[in-house]
Amino acid sequence: MFNARNKVALVTGATGGIGEATVNLLLKCNASVVATGRSIDKLNSTYRNHKKVYSVQADFSNEDDAKSAIMRAEDKFHSIDYVIHCAGAVGEGSLSNTSLKQWYEILDINLTSAFLLSRESYPALKKSSGSLVLLSSVNGSHGGSAVSGPAYAISKAGINNMTRYLAKEWAKDDIRVNCVSPGPVDTPMLDRLTSDQHKNAKAATLLGRYSTAEECAGLIVFLCSPWAQSMTGTIENISSGIILD
Repeated sequence: MFNARNKVALVTGATGGIGEATVNLLLKCNASVVATGRSIDKLNSTYRNHKKVYSVQADFSNEDDAKSAIMRAEDKFHSIDYVIHCAGAVGEGSLSNTSLKQWYEILDINLTSAFLLSRESYPALKKSSGSLVLLSSVNGSHGGSAVSGPAYAISKAGINNMTRYLAKEWAKDDIRVNCVSPGPVDTPMLDRLTSDQHKNAKAATLLGRYSTAEECAGLIVFLCSPWAQSMTGTIENISSGIILD
């Protein structure tokens, strides 16, 4: 654990499993956190007792919301050192059974939001020589399946290449860009799976287990830390061995 006192992190999807675990770990590192999500009531109930958390309602797939959230964060803290994108949504089914509405919804939540978050936070990260961490999935590397659906896998593949692209474009500004790519994570997002799907998902891992939200948060916070100063453009696999790269 490192001391992030006087550092400010903005975390999207802050009431989800990985997002909340990331906020909690950042607080243990003494950072101040801008916690964003779609429901202000859920944000307030989750972080009511945390004085170093500033809750902001925002849907980062909406351009006005993205602009407003970054502006409010800078108005509150005057700088942003770490931007962490944990917001996301999963689909299911085959391509032939995916409606255009479902397709756009998943791509907007997962990929358009990452684009808008990155674009709007760039000036602040340039000023702080900061770090951007995006959240992908092993589905973006191995092609996915009907369990998560085509739009999810394709949007996460887009996140992988957004990471690489931004790492190259922003290196001149001393901004590091990395990505965490989990396999199945033991969060409420997996509640939709049947018992057979759970069995098959664990069997697909070398370790026979799911990752935890706290393990993912540990990797995310490490990528923001001084120990990762030479790391940029990486896709960090945390999948219990589903893929080996």
